[in-house]
Amino acid sequence: MGTIGSGSQRRLPKTAPARSLVEATFETLRHDIMDGSLTPGSKLRFEMLRDRYEVGASTLREALTRLVGESLVTSEEQRGFRVAEISLADLEDLTRTRKLVEIEALRQSIEAGDEIWEAELVAAFHRLSKVEAQLADDPAHRQDEFEVRNREFHQALIAACPSRSLKQIQGIIYQQLERYRRISLSDHVVPRDIHGEHRRVMDAALTRDADLACRLEAEHIDLTLEVVSKILAEDGR
Repeated sequence: MGTIGSGSQRRLPKTAPARSLVEATFETLRHDIMDGSLTPGSKLRFEMLRDRYEVGASTLREALTRLVGESLVTSEEQRGFRVAEISLADLEDLTRTRKLVEIEALRQSIEAGDEIWEAELVAAFHRLSKVEAQLADDPAHRQDEFEVRNREFHQALIAACPSRSLKQIQGIIYQQLERYRRISLSDHVVPRDIHGEHRRVMDAALTRDADLACRLEAEHIDLTLEVVSKILAEDGR
């Protein structure tokens, strides 16, 4: 079982409308779960959360309920809320599902993509590349920006896929894997060239080599699994 990270008190705007305050509380809680300030398995006691975020119980309950819907928090009947655990079994399951969905979406996107899709993919890669160049030197302060740009790049790859359902499911699974991606950036147990991996997938997609692009994307996803698996094994998870 984890413990609550020390972290500084997070002050939220007291004068915000109720809906905005719930949204701000949700986003702050989510970020603290993602960056490990609220550790996997830790009990989310309302007294601690009220002191930490300076918001009321009803606001916290609504924000926590939303996080349950994102599989980041678990709700235990009569026992409150807890940060969802992370595990190798969960990572493997999410990775298999991501590959099933994302590879098919990528194949369809390559087949349907036009010049606008190509241009937006190149632009997303360019934005991601600028963050990747700085990530190795300052991973602690660049992870949030990298996560945003990385998500935008993978969304751009499948943007031309005509299946709304595939893209929606991919987005949900991608989001649930965020904690594991952040773990993979925190350690270098397996050397990898993330920038090169992204470039090779993009180049194959732009040349409309769907088989190659899908194989490279699958390898890219599997390498994150390999990295995080080793880290979790070292931590005894």
